[in-house]
Amino acid sequence: MLTIKENLKEVMTGGKPDRFVKQYEFMQMIMSVPSGRIKPQLGGEVINEWGVTIRWPEGQIAAFPVHDAQHILLDDVTEWKKYVKAPSLERPEGAWDQAIADANAVDRDNKYVAAFIAPGLFEMTHYLMGMENALMSFYEEPEAMHELIDYLTQYELDYAKALVENLHPDAILHHDDWGSQISTFLSPAMFEEFFLESYKKIYGFYKANGVELIVHHSDSYAATLVPNMIEMGVDIWQGVMNTNNIPEMIKQYGGKITFMGGIHSGIIDHPEWSQEQIAAEVKRTCEENGKLYFIPSSCQGLPGSSFPGVYEATDVEVEKMTKELF
Repeated sequence: MLTIKENLKEVMTGGKPDRFVKQYEFMQMIMSVPSGRIKPQLGGEVINEWGVTIRWPEGQIAAFPVHDAQHILLDDVTEWKKYVKAPSLERPEGAWDQAIADANAVDRDNKYVAAFIAPGLFEMTHYLMGMENALMSFYEEPEAMHELIDYLTQYELDYAKALVENLHPDAILHHDDWGSQISTFLSPAMFEEFFLESYKKIYGFYKANGVELIVHHSDSYAATLVPNMIEMGVDIWQGVMNTNNIPEMIKQYGGKITFMGGIHSGIIDHPEWSQEQIAAEVKRTCEENGKLYFIPSSCQGLPGSSFPGVYEATDVEVEKMTKELF
């Protein structure tokens, strides 16, 4: 029987895996990293490390920035230098100790020590100024947007340096949602103009400093951006929704990138979830997308679920499909 890492590599290289990869099983997420991220509790509100107000209303499954006139940090991108200040990366002595200990406890022969980075570059633009303002600014103020993205990129590179020096991760899980369920937020040409070179720098830095796996999360439609993902160094696109034509992407790009997702969280991850519902969705996903260059997974951007038990129940059904199809 192959180890978890060996089996993943067989999937990614078109070899002979002996089972489906079970969602995030190959990554040991080190969540004790002193990232500086300030997050609200359910029902709460905080001002994060960038000065962005983040609110998590009761009854919602996640937190999101607040962009009304009272709370928006940046309403004119041409004035970004006045309002956008990167948080300090200085940490008190011993701040990394717990993360280093957690990483050292991982069996690296079997799992990848993984660091989590969020929000990504595109997400940061709309965190700072709101989605409509951000999208309009790509058209109306491209020069200022390039400057802002360069600034955000440098911060990411500085953070990556600290992460590599202290944690020595084998993998990163990097968030940046690039679309809705049915379309990308930017055209491929505009995405390439504003983000490709920045991500080549960031992911290139990680690859040059011992990070073997770049896992990029975007639970969206982004099929038209796959060539860019490959060019920027993404190994696994995590969160790929079934609104993409996953079998066609596997056929076209398999061997250059691996697709992780296909199990629609909106279908399985809700208060009235059932094992039968999850079983049907997992079965469809595994049968449609096959054994190579594909990892069946919910589209959630971390190992877990919005409602208790869903993630574990999904693992059970992936195991059942291994017995049926391998």
